[in-house]
Amino acid sequence: QVQLKESGGGLVQAGGSLRLSCVGSIRIRSNYHMAWYRQAPGKEREFVGRITPGGMTDYADSVKGRFTISRDNAKNTVYLQMTSLKPEDTADYYCKGVIGGYDYWGQGTHVTVSS
Repeated sequence: QVQLKESGGGLVQAGGSLRLSCVGSIRIRSNYHMAWYRQAPGKEREFVGRITPGGMTDYADSVKGRFTISRDNAKNTVYLQMTSLKPEDTADYYCKGVIGGYDYWGQGTHVTVSS
């Protein structure tokens, strides 16, 4: 059973930074695709960014230049570094791993950005 657990959410003022972590119950191998999504109240879950096995990243236009995804395979962890946060970044943030052809999701961590 693969489990992913996010942490690092909280309350931050606009313009501030947070780093979210996603820890896997199994070794997050370098050949796993990992991604971050978010869901704001009353809205559908949306793609934030992803990191490929080769270490390439891409991001939603709304976060490009502000958010950075990285991975530490030795620690079974993927990170989402968020800077220049805006109130519209307020959401539950979810980690997703594509492992063995299946999608696995964490339970989410909440981020609130105050204006």
